[in-house]
Amino acid sequence: MKTIPIQWLAFFLFFLVRLEAQLDSLVNKQFLKEVVVSSSRIDLDFSENSRTLHLISSQELKSSGALTVVTALQQIAGIDIRQRGIAGTQADLYIRGGGFDQTLLLLDGIKLDDAQTGHHTLNFLPPIEVIERIEIVKGPAARVFGQNAFTGAINIVTKKQFSTGGSAQIRGGSYGQIHGELNYRTTSEKGNFLAHFSRNSADGYRFNSDLNNNTVFLKAGLFTDKKLPLDLLGSFNGRKFGANGFYASPEAKDQYEETEASLLAIQTKVQKGNWVFKPKVYWRRGQDHYLFIRANPEVYENWHITHKVGSALDVSVASKLGTTGVGFDFSRVSISSNNLGIHSRQLATFFLEQRFAFWDQKLDITPGVAVNIYSDFGNFAYPGVDIGFQVNSEWRLYGNVGYTYRIPTYTDLYYSDRTTVGNSNLKPEEALSKELGLRFTSNSLTFYAAYFDRDSENLIDYVKATEDSLWEATNIRSINTKGFETEINYPFLIGKTPQSLKLGYTYLTDNLKETEANFSRYSINSLKHHFTSSYRTQFTDKLHWFTAFKYAKRPSMDGYRILDATLQWSLNAFQVTASVHNLLNEEYNETNLVPMPGRNVLFSLQYQF
Repeated sequence: MKTIPIQWLAFFLFFLVRLEAQLDSLVNKQFLKEVVVSSSRIDLDFSENSRTLHLISSQELKSSGALTVVTALQQIAGIDIRQRGIAGTQADLYIRGGGFDQTLLLLDGIKLDDAQTGHHTLNFLPPIEVIERIEIVKGPAARVFGQNAFTGAINIVTKKQFSTGGSAQIRGGSYGQIHGELNYRTTSEKGNFLAHFSRNSADGYRFNSDLNNNTVFLKAGLFTDKKLPLDLLGSFNGRKFGANGFYASPEAKDQYEETEASLLAIQTKVQKGNWVFKPKVYWRRGQDHYLFIRANPEVYENWHITHKVGSALDVSVASKLGTTGVGFDFSRVSISSNNLGIHSRQLATFFLEQRFAFWDQKLDITPGVAVNIYSDFGNFAYPGVDIGFQVNSEWRLYGNVGYTYRIPTYTDLYYSDRTTVGNSNLKPEEALSKELGLRFTSNSLTFYAAYFDRDSENLIDYVKATEDSLWEATNIRSINTKGFETEINYPFLIGKTPQSLKLGYTYLTDNLKETEANFSRYSINSLKHHFTSSYRTQFTDKLHWFTAFKYAKRPSMDGYRILDATLQWSLNAFQVTASVHNLLNEEYNETNLVPMPGRNVLFSLQYQF
């Protein structure tokens, strides 16, 4: 397996180079180079970034065969989505071997971290139909975003401009899956409005694996009398699902959970000469109700309600010295829980970075620092620097180094049950991360390769001295994580028919320093090998075919292979889609020994109006 990805890459690189001359008329050369990436204090074109950065456009999402954001992210090398249940019932997000609490998710630049647990962060994901693009930043991002961007961050940018119209969709398939959704959008001189509602349900593929999921997403762009654009955003997701073996142990078959995730936000962007101001205010609410035995709540239940209220301001200014970015983020986080108690904390984060450019813009250096002030953890400063060198119009060398960190969740600090206890004396997790990469961007091909190294300290694990002891949260782990990552994206022609091929591979190794604990609950189980590939073809203007293949190998598990296929047929205002997931009917699990569904199919009918 170690040599297969290299062979694939060598073959296709040769193939691509030979065919590159065909593609000048097929691909817009400037697409990536002109995309302004907003997931930073300083807005930069894609080509000017000195980080490992992925952009997934709305068009790519539409043509990828992905039904959800989770499905789309699984097609990216280095991103580990560990699911439990069908249709992403409960899914955790990992980047480059980090934990689900170590990856930050943002929606239009608003941080969606959960003070209770990172298990339900992905509940905030909006539907594909409202997304403009997805920005994926890999590596240390604390300098840019603050805490919880330990191994990376994903910023989902929703649409701001659209034409009047709408769509209705219904789909159904294996395991009693039924999905219905309605989208509507309108625009005028005074602004625009977008609304989405969907309901997804399934009977489940084994005992106690049913799902009911409701999503509402609203966004309005308004112009004030002074032509100041105001973006208003509202999102709600409610889930009810059987959680067979999800958390306690594989033998805990009767678990049940209900969650809610809500977000309200207002933000704008003001430009005055060389100055750019981006203020925002937001409120995020999370609710989690867990039953150990679904039919008998009295045995054991948890309920948690979290609130986060915050305001932020990002400012950038261009001068003879380059571009300066400053910002602050003030927030209050609180929790009310029958298990964790009632707690709150105030957080202030200050950001500063300066981008210098030399040698006719060929060399850029961007040092920066984030300073955090916590009401319960004290003060921390996390510096870092990005360096990039533009070899020519297509090739770019880049590197970065930075400190990153994560504050313990309330679950880490205060959780308690018959087998487990939190630890209110926990320290923040810390790491020093380094990265060196090479990126190629042309008319017809994008390619990158990157090496990364992360030294992590004070990582939190649940350990015990004897078999009869309680599991206790402890700063026990020190880990060195090294890895290599590469991806190639190539659109081409066969005759006059557009095609698209994407290949990605990530190799990762963890070196766990010896601990004094006799028993550890969480073994390191990152993806050692992760190979992804996707192929999209167009039989006719109205008939499209998409396939995606993934190979994943963890240290403690056998490798598994997942093949998905999607066929789309468009006829005037209608679109018919047939999808097959796990075409090879592979037996596998992604976390906690929960078996994933076998081969399953979905049929969809969409009407545009």
